[in-house]
Amino acid sequence: MAEYLTKEKKVEIFTEYGGTGANTGSTEAQVALFTYRIKSLSEHLKLNKKDHSCRRSLLTLVGKRRRLLQYLSRKDINKYRSLIEKLGIRK
Repeated sequence: MAEYLTKEKKVEIFTEYGGTGANTGSTEAQVALFTYRIKSLSEHLKLNKKDHSCRRSLLTLVGKRRRLLQYLSRKDINKYRSLIEKLGIRK
């Protein structure tokens, strides 16, 4: 299976995108966490092509991230644009 997130890495992601390490509910922090997990699962699937349970969880994460990004674009388009530029998604 793909590498697990350590608590320190989660706190690092939340402080960078959410403001504080305890701000786990902000949309930007959740999208950043999903993006990190998607990248690690994609690397895992490049090596293990037949891991279908991992592929399913990857597709679930992509859908969750897509819905959160749609929500953020409706609420605050400037935060949305800066976030996708910072994360390097949606080219």
